[in-house]
Amino acid sequence: MTPKAKFVLGAGLVTLTVGFLMAEGIKDTGVYFLMPAELAERVASDASMYEVGIRVGGTVVAGSIERDVATMTLEFEVTDGEATFPVTYQGLVPDTFMDDGEVVVEGRLSPEGTIHATTVLAKCGSRYEAVAEDVAETTY
Repeated sequence: MTPKAKFVLGAGLVTLTVGFLMAEGIKDTGVYFLMPAELAERVASDASMYEVGIRVGGTVVAGSIERDVATMTLEFEVTDGEATFPVTYQGLVPDTFMDDGEVVVEGRLSPEGTIHATTVLAKCGSRYEAVAEDVAETTY
């Protein structure tokens, strides 16, 4: 085998190996967050989902928000219409956090079924879109 053929073979193997490792890494981390129904399904089939870091996205159940100002503790429920999980969080939440608002929570799922969040991210509400449309339609 000539040196050039050895080099091409070696480069091809290195490229395939790196490509395989990248694809596996992306596959494992490609999902940014799970919806509550997906989390419920995974928990039902895999008990190791408890006490590991997860991200769950969904809608805050209207009327479920309970705040304790003294301890800065927040309790609410997140749903996707199919499954619902209670969430506890200690800290400040974004100003856009509200009933029926979309959120993504990061934390750990306890065996009791409660998500103990370390981060709460709230998506911007549609109220900003309505204001922008009103401004665009206004003539001077």
